[in-house]
Amino acid sequence: MGSGIDDMKGRAKEAAGDLTDNDDLKREGKADQIGATVKEKAEKAKDMVDNAVDDVKGKLDRDR
Repeated sequence: MGSGIDDMKGRAKEAAGDLTDNDDLKREGKADQIGATVKEKAEKAKDMVDNAVDDVKGKLDRDR
């Protein structure tokens, strides 16, 4: 499941918690949103590392 979907799900839970005055559901929705943000940042960091590794490999291949 993508982080965008997790964020939307969290927002929906938080809104439902607001409508029903359910503090547990509001907290769960906020936690889902935070989890989605963390997942998105981790994916970006992984992409940056992958790109850096590819750059180093490319430089090593050119030097041979």
